[in-house]
Amino acid sequence: MERSPLSEAEIMRIDAEHIWHPYSSFKSAVPVFPVKSAQGVYLHLHSGETLIDGMSSWWSTLHGYNPTAISDAIAKQAQQLSHVMFGGLTHEPAAYLTKQLVELSPDGLEKVFLSDSGSVAVEIAMKMAIQYWHAKGQPNKNKMLALRNGYHGDTIGAMSVCDPVTGMHHLFKDTLTQQVFTEQPACKFHEQWDESYLTDIKQQIANHKHELAAVILEPVVQGTGGMHFYSPEYVKAVKTLCEANNLLLIADEIATGFGRTGKMFACEHAGITPDIMCLGKTLTGGTMTLAATLCTNNVADTICNAEPGVFMHGPTFMGNPLACTAASVNIDLLLNSDWQSNISRLQAGLLEGLLPCKHNAKVKDVRTLGAIGVVEMQEPVDMAKIQPMFVEHGVWLRPFGKLIYMMPAYIMQDEQLKTLTQAVCNVIEKYTAQ
Repeated sequence: MERSPLSEAEIMRIDAEHIWHPYSSFKSAVPVFPVKSAQGVYLHLHSGETLIDGMSSWWSTLHGYNPTAISDAIAKQAQQLSHVMFGGLTHEPAAYLTKQLVELSPDGLEKVFLSDSGSVAVEIAMKMAIQYWHAKGQPNKNKMLALRNGYHGDTIGAMSVCDPVTGMHHLFKDTLTQQVFTEQPACKFHEQWDESYLTDIKQQIANHKHELAAVILEPVVQGTGGMHFYSPEYVKAVKTLCEANNLLLIADEIATGFGRTGKMFACEHAGITPDIMCLGKTLTGGTMTLAATLCTNNVADTICNAEPGVFMHGPTFMGNPLACTAASVNIDLLLNSDWQSNISRLQAGLLEGLLPCKHNAKVKDVRTLGAIGVVEMQEPVDMAKIQPMFVEHGVWLRPFGKLIYMMPAYIMQDEQLKTLTQAVCNVIEKYTAQ
């Protein structure tokens, strides 16, 4: 039986009384805006307003909202097999997606473990690394070496490798496994490389390699931890350090995978293959939740050849056929598009459009890389004030801390991008003049 839809007033009442939004408080003055529909790069609100989404719904809607090819494929798959347990069973959507991921990812990543979300993909990667060293007869190697200002997710294990001060999780420090941290890479993306940038990580490895299972990092772009773009030479050098010191390298490509930085995967800027790689966010083009953790044959064989002989993880919705179908079509759409040209076009448009912000004394930095644009303020922004200002200017952005950032869908056209960047410049000008 078809139910009657809720009115805008009913949605807002229920939301205010019962719905706990991410990183929010019921006592918060930050407004929420009810969305009625979405198409392409546009969000259509119940109020009748239309907004250009400048952040691809937390970096996930690669081809914009409701790409017909993905929606049709999901509907067709739902008529055949919407879900089945993955223990002891398999199916065509998972097999096809896995084949795509192996072919597309850096050479040497041959095994794929599917899961539900990016945070879980990181948990799985960490468990793989720890179980790998158990299988090697070195259970003492069970810690991770992570980068300061890094961010890897909100679940307990993932929280432990986020920055312990700036990573939003300091309240839980007494509960989390105490990991080892090294300095944030000081070398910016286009800066000349110098070996001195490795001084601290070399020292940390020397001091702790007896207990370290792996180094975990977000290659080239530290996302939620500060939108910091750093040199590919650092990633390349860390891979060499891992090989020389008997450590695994985990690359968290959840935010950077599938073209966002100008390469299919950010590891390609450094020309390396990690031992383990995490994917998520835009894996399904923002249609369904799905993540993947890829590893080398060495990692998989080592785990499977020792007690207990299996990898100890098994999500209920692992390999969901609907999600796998969405992911496969999403990847096909990407590969069949001129995505490299689109990324170059978007980077040029972001850079040109955001440059006027540099003249504002309250702006610390403006930077771009691939389809990522960042305006870093001198001080944290007041979300309750600045969020409605963006809506009034016809765009959807959700800043955090000092960062006003954009990650547009690859299909965003030049005029839409110009509208987005002009809105950012105008809002910053008005906000800082108050």
